[in-house]
Amino acid sequence: MPEALLQSNLHSLPLLARGKVRDNYAVGADRLLMVASDRLSAFDVVMGEPIPGKGELLTRMALFWFERLKHVVPNHLTGEDPETVVAPDERAQVRGRSMLVKRLAPLPIEAVVRGYLAGSGWKEYQESQSVCGVALPPGLRNASKLPQPIFTPATKAEAGAHDENIRFDQAAALIGPELAARVRDIAIRLYSEAAAYALTKGIVIADTKFEFGLDADGTLTLMDEVLTPDSSRYWPVESYREGDNPPSYDKQFVRDWLEAARVEGRPWNKRAPAPALPAEVVEKTAAKYREALTRLMG
Repeated sequence: MPEALLQSNLHSLPLLARGKVRDNYAVGADRLLMVASDRLSAFDVVMGEPIPGKGELLTRMALFWFERLKHVVPNHLTGEDPETVVAPDERAQVRGRSMLVKRLAPLPIEAVVRGYLAGSGWKEYQESQSVCGVALPPGLRNASKLPQPIFTPATKAEAGAHDENIRFDQAAALIGPELAARVRDIAIRLYSEAAAYALTKGIVIADTKFEFGLDADGTLTLMDEVLTPDSSRYWPVESYREGDNPPSYDKQFVRDWLEAARVEGRPWNKRAPAPALPAEVVEKTAAKYREALTRLMG
């Protein structure tokens, strides 16, 4: 396995923030250097053990999707080599795992699109036959394909807090009804095109989340990461069965292990610190990420 990077430490650029996975540095007033570490978060808690090679895999996959979907909406990539903005002794830290991007004003919502019923959506459906206020037909099961993809936005949580699913009218109150409708329509188109392509590669994208920002001219721009196993639920098509949780290429493997984990004899409360991941969980998770990339991109 490649050597893991739990966090970057660049002395040539000001650190703006460390997210759950990415370390963001200022490059002048108009650009950011986003470094994808090998950190992994589950239930909005960062694990103490990195997943070797994960940051590079995420970056390669994000760049693949940004290129494939650039006709739908502008994205934040500048096209510049990240290694050109750091000191020579820092290039190894950013090589293959970084994006040099435009600095945007991020929208305060996550644009979640669901094509299948899973995770929190499945739990909510069982209680109300709806997800985020979107009514769904009766009789759906876990992992059921929805009649059409639905937009189910969420608020962005601070580090250590949980994202909160909200209704469309709540999203509209946060960013305005016209912009909310544009985000919804673009997010559904992005998901639909990506899901159709992934299916030809033997991957079901059950759901995903996008993030958008506005540039200095007010142009809606796709940002952060896109359609990676960290922001999406990937299922191998040959193992998909309605009614069951399909084995996945994403971090669901870690989530399932954490759901069964015990801390001092009790179930983990999904708050930091997380239980230590065993070596075999780290290795299997790394293998899942590699398999997803290989299947998707060849």
